[in-house]
Amino acid sequence: MTTNIEHQLSHCSRRTFLSSTLATPAIVAGLTALVRTKDVKVSSPNGNVQFQLVAGDAKELGYRVTFKNNAVIDLAQLGIIIDDVDLSKNVDVIKVETYRIDEHYQSRGVHSRALNRCNGGKIEVKHSASGTNYTIEVRAFNDGIAFRYVVPANSQPAEKPRAPDEASSFAIPAGSTLWFHDFEGHYEGVHAKKEIGDVKPGEWAAVPMTFKLPNAKGYASITEAALINYAGMGLQANGNRTFRARLGHAQPVSYPFRLRYKEDIERLAKPASISGTITTPWRVVMVGADLNTLVNSDIISNLSPPPDAKIFPAGLNTEWLKPGRSVWKYLDGGENTLDGMKEFSQLAGQLGFEYNLVEGFWQRWPETQLKELVEFSRQHKVGIWLWKHSRDLRTSENRRAFFKVCNDAGVVGAKIDFFDHEAKEIIDLYQVLLKDSAEAKIMVDFHGANKPAGEARTWPNEMTREGIRGLEYRNTATRAQHNTTLPFTRMLAGHADYSVMHFGERRRETSWAHQIASAVIISAPVLIYGAHPKNILENPAVELIKSIPSVWDETIVLPGSEIGEIASFARRNGHTWFVAIMNGPNTRTVKTPPSFLGRGQSQAMLVRDRMDDAAALEIEESKHVRTDQIPIEMRAGGGFVGRFS
Repeated sequence: MTTNIEHQLSHCSRRTFLSSTLATPAIVAGLTALVRTKDVKVSSPNGNVQFQLVAGDAKELGYRVTFKNNAVIDLAQLGIIIDDVDLSKNVDVIKVETYRIDEHYQSRGVHSRALNRCNGGKIEVKHSASGTNYTIEVRAFNDGIAFRYVVPANSQPAEKPRAPDEASSFAIPAGSTLWFHDFEGHYEGVHAKKEIGDVKPGEWAAVPMTFKLPNAKGYASITEAALINYAGMGLQANGNRTFRARLGHAQPVSYPFRLRYKEDIERLAKPASISGTITTPWRVVMVGADLNTLVNSDIISNLSPPPDAKIFPAGLNTEWLKPGRSVWKYLDGGENTLDGMKEFSQLAGQLGFEYNLVEGFWQRWPETQLKELVEFSRQHKVGIWLWKHSRDLRTSENRRAFFKVCNDAGVVGAKIDFFDHEAKEIIDLYQVLLKDSAEAKIMVDFHGANKPAGEARTWPNEMTREGIRGLEYRNTATRAQHNTTLPFTRMLAGHADYSVMHFGERRRETSWAHQIASAVIISAPVLIYGAHPKNILENPAVELIKSIPSVWDETIVLPGSEIGEIASFARRNGHTWFVAIMNGPNTRTVKTPPSFLGRGQSQAMLVRDRMDDAAALEIEESKHVRTDQIPIEMRAGGGFVGRFS
């Protein structure tokens, strides 16, 4: 016998209640009932996605996830360990409380309005040996599931902090194809493509880990959300098609961390203690019939707390939060001087870009020079961002001093670098930096960072973060395959500072058209450009480049896209559509119907590959209607960009 929560919800009275993570009248309670069955099911609103909790005969907790009755996660373990005690063994399901959420809210990413619609269940279980009652909370969306553990505080008056660890796992269906990278470069790796049967025990995977289900049954991706007061989650293969969740303290220490923080390695290898109630991040499995569903998923932001209205009174529209595009002197020449930065700000103004990101050499300047640059840049309608080492911001005094320097000079943003680890101590540092920078009204770009996990919903002053292998790496041998993998793997977690677009040798085998397309596809609310602004201004496609926005109202992943082969996107900002294609390692011709256009003709600018020269473009002006078939020929590593207005 099974308890089906979706069925219960449709037959119970409803009342409004407050959730600990998302207080809103959109949450509606359902039935609270004692449960005398082994299994509990939570189904998505459309019934296609289902989470099934399984309490086996040995009283061990497991779960399955299905999509249209096909396996997404085979039977796998559910579990949390507290002070070395596995709370998933010898347990009983006590009761289930059900609820629904149905809301829209403003978003800033692949689209401007997010949908949060799911069925949820709070499943109370009891661990017999310790007498611990705790909750497994589950939510089922039309495009995935999420679960987390909530272990109440000890009842003793003087509670001793407890050290949690993870016992959950993810069993991948036989015949699935996966894309993942390890932790040697922290979150700046190149994804390997592997069949699940070829994954060896002990292999590590940074999330998101995306996989294609067998027999064309769809795509899925595993990651986490609401990473707060906890260590980050990675995955380690343990054989039999299964990956176990592993927290930051247990993950391999990355090369960047070994390089910079040798003295911290031993301390951060121990599980961190937590006082009071232990609430884990959400463990997320996105799923959909196609890549468009994954790219448009709002699950990660849905599971993250909304912004504090006291700090962000107008939410994303709070006055000092301003998306835009930035020049950056690091990848393509320029002088590390005041005059050099003035030139970059002047050229940014000519491009219509909003920002100039200044590397750490500003710290050698007197205060008067920093103010001089800020004032000069302001005259060109350009704001200044400053780089800072995270090690210098680990105390409240240092953070206050740095943000005061920013405020006094009129700086608008900070690029904070070199985290390189997911231990709880480092995750806590991200949170306090977001809070302190928000109170100082400073926007943030995190570098040397882990993957996003919904922080940008709670702290919309986070405008981008690295956690991606971008153009800083000269030695990425096959950039075309890498770039056409990222939109369907790392980018599913959220925005990314890849430092898009380069017309020199850093582009490796990719074409100029591919590089321009990357600025449309690899997106962030503050989009950092790798090319020298002079080289952008001299590019024959400069007028189109100037018009590429950093935020989008709508995104469509076009049919034919495939991980590591081709990424084809249509994106709308206002009344203007862009079609951008990054081609992978093979020459190809595609036909793209602009079916997303409205009625009547649209004026188009089309930027194409020159088939005989990767460092050249063909540009044409034309008119199109939605029923046209636009033939696009692309070289290996090539691309295409079309603007329709």
